[in-house]
Amino acid sequence: MPSLTVHHLQVGQGERVPWLLEELNIPYELKLHQRNPLFSPPDLKALHPMGASPVLEDATGNTEKPLILGESGAIVEYIINKYGDGRLALKPDHPNYADYLYWFHFSNSNFQGVIGRVMTVYGVTQDSSNLRVKTVEDRLHVALAHFNKRVAENTWLAGDEFTAADVMSVFSFTTMRKFQNFDLSQYQGILDWLKRCTDRPAYRTAMKKGDPELDIEELISPKGPAKFEGFAKMVALLQQKKKKL
Repeated sequence: MPSLTVHHLQVGQGERVPWLLEELNIPYELKLHQRNPLFSPPDLKALHPMGASPVLEDATGNTEKPLILGESGAIVEYIINKYGDGRLALKPDHPNYADYLYWFHFSNSNFQGVIGRVMTVYGVTQDSSNLRVKTVEDRLHVALAHFNKRVAENTWLAGDEFTAADVMSVFSFTTMRKFQNFDLSQYQGILDWLKRCTDRPAYRTAMKKGDPELDIEELISPKGPAKFEGFAKMVALLQQKKKKL
C-alpha cells in the first residue's frame, strides 16, 4: 500500500494530483496550503527547493526519508508508472500514443506560457492598438482554436479514451482563469469537453477535498470565474506603484 502525501497550494495547478489519485483509486493524504497572499507560504516553500506546489511526499517503505517530488507533470507520470499500473496513459504501441504525449505536455509546455505572456503584457497595458497586446492575444486565440478543434472532433484529448492528458489540461481552462481570464464563448468544443471532464466523480471529489470554495460551474462557464482576490490586490498595488513612478 503506497504512503503518499500531496501538498496542494489551493487555487493552483496542484489540483491535478488528487484528481489523478481519485481516478486511479489510490489512497493518499492531502495537505492544504493557503496562498500568502499570492504565493506559497513558508511551510510549503520549505518542502522543495523551488518552493512551489504541488509537492508529492512518497514515504512508501521509507518513512524516515520520503521521496520529495515537485512539478505536476512529473508527479502525474510518477504515480501512473509506479502505482497506477500504467492506467490513464497510452503505451507506445497504441495508435494514439503520439496524440497522448502531445496533449499531455501541451498545457504546461505551451498553453500556460501563452497565458503568462498575456498576463505580463496586460500588466502594462490592455490597449488593443498596442502591437504587444495584439501579438499575445492573437497567439492566445491560435492556441484556443487549436485545442478547440481537437476536443470538438474527439471525446477526449487522446481520442476515445480519457487519459492523464485530460487531467493535465483542465486546470488551464478553469482555475487558471482566476488569474488571467479569457472568454470561451466562441469555443464550444472546449466548453463541452470541460463539462465532460468536470462531471467525472473523481474530479468532483478531488475538488471538494482540495478547493471546496471554488464554484465549478463558474470555472467552466464561457465568461469564466471572478479573479482570485489575492492576485487582484497584487495587481492593484503594482498599478499604484507604477503611477507614482
